[in-house]
Amino acid sequence: MPALRIAGLLFGFGFFFAAVWRYRRRQISRLNLLISWGISFIVSVMAVKPSVFTPLFDLVNLRPGNNRQFIGVLFFAVGILFVLLLRVQAEADVNERSIRLLVEALGQGAFDWEKVRAELPAGPLLITVSPAFNEAENVAGVIADIPRTVEGYNVVPIFVSDGSTDGTADAARAAGAYVAELPIRRGGGLALRVGYDIALKLGADIVVTLDADGQHLPSELGVMIGPIVRGEADYVNGSRLLGYFEKESTIRHLGVHFFSRLVTILTGTRVTDISSGYRAARASLLHDLVLEQDQFWTSEILIEALRNRARITEVPITILARKGGKSKKPKSLRYGWNFSKVILQTWLR
Repeated sequence: MPALRIAGLLFGFGFFFAAVWRYRRRQISRLNLLISWGISFIVSVMAVKPSVFTPLFDLVNLRPGNNRQFIGVLFFAVGILFVLLLRVQAEADVNERSIRLLVEALGQGAFDWEKVRAELPAGPLLITVSPAFNEAENVAGVIADIPRTVEGYNVVPIFVSDGSTDGTADAARAAGAYVAELPIRRGGGLALRVGYDIALKLGADIVVTLDADGQHLPSELGVMIGPIVRGEADYVNGSRLLGYFEKESTIRHLGVHFFSRLVTILTGTRVTDISSGYRAARASLLHDLVLEQDQFWTSEILIEALRNRARITEVPITILARKGGKSKKPKSLRYGWNFSKVILQTWLR
C-alpha cells in the first residue's frame, strides 16, 4: 500500500501542475482549473493522510479490513469520473451545436439574396436543393438537365457547396445555378438544412432534393412532385427499388433492403428505399421538421415527416452510377453503423 500511496501523491501533484500549465496556455477554462485542483487536493490528501476520510467511510459503513475502504475509494472515483464525463459531453454538445449554427449562418450570409430575389420568376416556385462536395466535374451536367418549368412550377436550382475545394461553387454558378458556400465541410445533412432555409425564405411552394453527382435524373422531377401537385401527398420519396438502378455493390444493395425494412417496422409505414436522396416536400411541411443530423440525413427527414403526420408516398425513380469523381460515402460497415444510429436516435427522439 505505501507504493500505491506514493503513486497517488505523485499523480495528485502531476495533475495539479498539468492543469496550471494547460490553463496558462488557454487550453482549459478557470472552472476546469478549479475542478482539477479539487481532484488533485483530494487525491493528495488521500495519499498522505487517508484517515481524514474515515468519517466518510463510516457514513457508508466501510470499515477497515478486506480492502473494503480501497474498493470504496475506487467506487467514489468512478462516480466522480462519470459526473465529469457527463459534464464534458454536455460541453461538447453545446460546442457542436454552436459550430453547426455558425456554419449555417455563414452559408446563408454569403448567399446573394438581393440578386436572387430580383431574378426569381413570378408564379408557383419549385426549388431544387443539391448539397455538393467536390463535384466540379458533375454539377454543370446536372444543372443543364434541370428543366425550367415542371407541372406549371418555375424551377430554381440551388447548390450548396459543403466546403468544396475543387471549384464546385464556381462551376455551379457558371452553369446557371444559385450557390451557397459553407466555409468548412460538415456533411450533406447540414448543407441540406442551409438549402432548405434558403428555399423557404425565397418563398418556395415545393422543395426537391437532388444529388449533385448525376445519379438522379432531373427529367423525373415531374414524377417526384406529381403526388404533391395532385394533393395526394405532402412528402414524396423516390425509390430505386420501385424503379431502376444501375449496378451497385452487393453490401449497399442489401443495406437498402435492411434499413428500409427496419424503418418500416419502427414506424409502421412501408418504405422501400430509405437511403434515396431524391425527395420532394411541400414547403409548409419543412417548417415543422426538427433536423439535427449533419450526415446520414435521409432517414431522419423521413421519420420526422412521419412524426408530423405527413402524407407520404413513394414513386419509382432511376438511379445511375455517378458520372465522374469518387463517392463521398464512408466504407460500407461504417456507413451502416452510423446509418443505424441515426435511425434509432431519430425514432427515439
